Parts: sequence; structure tokens; C-alpha cells
Amino acid sequence: MANIELYSGDFCPYCVKAKSLLKKKGLEFSEYNVKRDIKRQAEMQQRAPGSRTIPQIFINDRHVGGCDELYALEKRGELDNWLQSDVD
Repeated sequence: MANIELYSGDFCPYCVKAKSLLKKKGLEFSEYNVKRDIKRQAEMQQRAPGSRTIPQIFINDRHVGGCDELYALEKRGELDNWLQSDVD
């Protein structure tokens, strides 16, 4: 199973939309609220340099980007490949 991590925050419509797609696909993910935990915000910015917006999504330690990038992967039919790659 893919390791999916989502950095999010309260009242973020893009976070809700990204989580909705992941749930629709039956995927489990770890969610880190950067608004409640400043250490997670620093971690997110270290993992995705230059990223200040949420959500920021990682699949198997590979940076997807935000909600728009996640949906673009799905639309192109590439998201399932990302979910399969690098899984032991």
C-alpha cells in the first residue's frame, strides 16, 4: 500500500477536495495539520521547498504538489502509477 501524506489546515477547501479524491479511491493517508503544529509547517517547507500553500501531498515520499496537481494526475491516468511505484 502506498504511503500517502497530506499537509493540511483547518477550513481549507482545497484540502477537503484533495482528501475527497483520496477517500473516493479508497486510499488511506496520514494528515498533518500545519496550522495547529508549527513543526509540521517547517517540515512541509523543508520537504517541498518554496511551497507555502496547502495542501501539499506526498506519495511514497515523492512530492505531488497541491490539490490541482493531484487531480491533474488522476485526470491523466497517472495517479494509480504513482500509487504503485516504489512500494515494497
